[in-house]
Amino acid sequence: MSNERVIARRIVVHGRVQGVFFRASTRDQARQAGVVGWVRNRVDGAVEAWLEGPESGVERVLAWVQAGGPSRASVHDVEVVEELPGGHRRFAVRPDDF
Repeated sequence: MSNERVIARRIVVHGRVQGVFFRASTRDQARQAGVVGWVRNRVDGAVEAWLEGPESGVERVLAWVQAGGPSRASVHDVEVVEELPGGHRRFAVRPDDF
C-alpha cells in the first residue's frame, strides 16, 4: 500500500449481482487498485464486500461498483458503511453466506 491514508468500507450491493461474475470482477478491480479485503454472495441475493486500502483505491473500486460493476450485472443500490481498517493482507472471494 502507498503512503496514502488507509480506509475501510463495508458495502452491500443489491440488484442482479449473483451469477454475473460480480465477485470475481470485484476481486480483479480491487487487486488492480491495491485494495485488500473480501467479497461474498449473501443469502438475500446481495453481494457483500470489505474494501480496505489507500483511499484513492477504495474510492476507485466503490465508483466501479456504483457505476454498475461487470457488464452483466444490474446494480440497484449500494449500501456503504465506514469501518476501521482490519489489517487484511490480500483480496479474496469468500464462500457464499448460505
